[in-house]
Amino acid sequence: MPLVRISMFPGRSDEKKQQLAQEITECFERVWNNKPEGITIIFDEVEKSDWIVGGVPYSKK
Repeated sequence: MPLVRISMFPGRSDEKKQQLAQEITECFERVWNNKPEGITIIFDEVEKSDWIVGGVPYSKK
């Protein structure tokens, strides 16, 4: 059972997240022959102030 976890900044619509999840699911079906009900996708929405690269939050960039 594949688990795909996507971390991103907030702001994408539910429709766009659903579209992406569908595309990822279809890719797993096609490449690994997984059944769709065995594929889990989680979207983690992380605030820019909590996403830090090189010691600097994205909210400061």
